[in-house]
Amino acid sequence: MVNKLVLQSVINKYYLGENESVKWKIKDKTLTIDFMSISKEVIGKITHNNIDIEDSELAIFDTKKLLNLLGITQGELMFELEKGKSVYTKMKFADASFNLTYALADPLLIGKVGAVTEPEWDAVLPLEKENVDNLVKAKSALAGVGLLTVSVDKDLNDDDMCVFTFGDEQGHNNKITYQMYGLIKQQKCEIPFNSDIFKNIFQANKDLESGTLYLSYQGLMKLEFKSEDTTSEYYMVRKEESAF
Repeated sequence: MVNKLVLQSVINKYYLGENESVKWKIKDKTLTIDFMSISKEVIGKITHNNIDIEDSELAIFDTKKLLNLLGITQGELMFELEKGKSVYTKMKFADASFNLTYALADPLLIGKVGAVTEPEWDAVLPLEKENVDNLVKAKSALAGVGLLTVSVDKDLNDDDMCVFTFGDEQGHNNKITYQMYGLIKQQKCEIPFNSDIFKNIFQANKDLESGTLYLSYQGLMKLEFKSEDTTSEYYMVRKEESAF
């Protein structure tokens, strides 16, 4: 048995509206999913414990289609896998009303995920649910603006802070700023990121129990979220760059 809402939550954490093709790797009831966005602006990993699926490697080619199928079900789902020779070919779900079959792909069709070498982080900020909610609200208020600038400055009390600016800081354009505090190496910097991707990551992890934002002034951000059975990890590169 698998829970529909839990499974949807795990899927949305890597899907982010665009990441269609991934491999699910299940071992000892732990599901691990490595993924990379088409633009290569984001590389990440989702780990979910206590999932009642046999040890397997499942090639998901069309994640949106899988989400659409799961969307019509309710509650706890009966789940089984169908295997042809050495490759899993189908996932089957059933609730009180529906029986669903999702066709798995050939694992060779799923591209490899790149690797990230972590730098020494220049800022480490704890993330609370309030921070996540507020950052999502800020981006939603400027839905047509794709720029997020993360800068480091001092507040009126001379304390170090990270400032998240949605919108263009120049001229008379609309903008929203949000301040966060943590362990910050004081150095003036302004790093642009894709605010749409940023929002999608935060939106998918609003169920966090704890989280951490890591920032390198060289242009890399790491986001880590933890809930009861799930850990989500994302690396984002600055907006101008297209590859790790």
